[in-house]
Amino acid sequence: MITREEISILLDHPVYDGDGNKIGDAKHVFLDDASGRPEWVTVKTGMFGSSESFVPMRDAALVKDHLEVPYRKDKIKGAPNVDIDAGGHLSVDEEQRLYEYYGINWDSVLGDPAEREGGTGTSTAGTGTGTGTAGTGTAGAAGAAGVAGAAGAAGTAPEPGRTAGTPGAAGHRGEARTGPRDDAMTRSEEQMHVSVERREAGRARLRKYVVTEEVQQTVPVRHEEVRVEREPITEANRGEAMEGPEISEAEHEVTLHEERPVVTTETVPVERVRMTTEEKSEETTVRGRVRKERIEAETEMDEDSGRRGRDVPGKGRE
Repeated sequence: MITREEISILLDHPVYDGDGNKIGDAKHVFLDDASGRPEWVTVKTGMFGSSESFVPMRDAALVKDHLEVPYRKDKIKGAPNVDIDAGGHLSVDEEQRLYEYYGINWDSVLGDPAEREGGTGTSTAGTGTGTGTAGTGTAGAAGAAGVAGAAGAAGTAPEPGRTAGTPGAAGHRGEARTGPRDDAMTRSEEQMHVSVERREAGRARLRKYVVTEEVQQTVPVRHEEVRVEREPITEANRGEAMEGPEISEAEHEVTLHEERPVVTTETVPVERVRMTTEEKSEETTVRGRVRKERIEAETEMDEDSGRRGRDVPGKGRE
């Protein structure tokens, strides 16, 4: 269970799901009106942090400088929409709808020792531990039970209606811890990780259709022609020539033949055609923007010493 003292540590820090995937950054923390315990955290999601999703904090864990919740990224991004700017307070209906979405039994929530009647309020997230006044209505940090606003700004009460993570309220990393602390700062930077996804780029198909074209082929053909042959009467053919009447009329017919081309078509397979894919690799340059923290040391001396220095990294000063 996340404590109130850890709120300023997790705000504006990454939130990871149960599979180790980054969901977004924690922006607001909502406290229980009765017990004052952190109940909900909102996470900025989307490509440019354009949407904000509610996540229960009862099973969340603070690991180093990020928050881990036992829900998948897509589950969190699909959480019911709640208007955060509408008074900075969750109504009972909104809270019940969120619990049901995350599969948390509403009766078990009502059965907790810190049973609520007015929903869940919001908390500011400063670095001080002053005594804030008890919140009232729908914008208080501690609601109906009058719990002190332990996350107010340096000894002053939190302004009613200000939600956790508002500008000027969140402490810097390493400055929001309570109890003993060292004098070291943690410098962090963003690293760009590029992955690839496979998507559909287009489609190719084979299409068979019929065309008609003219073809030409030369073939030899034969035909018969009449040729008249004359032969003189000789002793060899005199007998045949003298047959029949001496003077008469007669005719003799000969049938002529010729060849003509006859065209027929036959369908025969000539080839098989199929489509295959081939992967090609190429280099693509990806550009992105990452943020880095820089730490500078400033030294202020009394006017009598006449020295006022500033330690800038990279200048050779230790």
